[in-house]
Amino acid sequence: MYDIFEKLCSKRGVTPYRVCKETGLTTSTISNWKAGRYTPKQDKLQKLADYFHVSLEYLMTGEDKEAGGRQYYTNDETAAVAQEIFENKELRALFSVQRDMAPDDLKALHNMALALKRKERGYEE
Repeated sequence: MYDIFEKLCSKRGVTPYRVCKETGLTTSTISNWKAGRYTPKQDKLQKLADYFHVSLEYLMTGEDKEAGGRQYYTNDETAAVAQEIFENKELRALFSVQRDMAPDDLKALHNMALALKRKERGYEE
């Protein structure tokens, strides 16, 4: 099971230490798991599964029968964007705000973000 955790860390570009900091797990839990001394309890495994956006079954076996053997996200780019939103409170706030916006308001927000990006890069109009 630890090898699946390592693959998920590698795929997401995070260290086990960072995962511990962001999930509240202790490094000793991960170290003991890696050494084969024990398997983390269900609640800790669920925190890891939630962090990586995979099912508990996938984390434990590398397979997800409910998802037909696929991970939660359909591709790596989507998973990376979701992880970035999860880790960045400002992005989470923007994502949350835009969910219930009218299409015209969402387009205006998008245009404003593009204008700010151009200004930041020195392309003022």
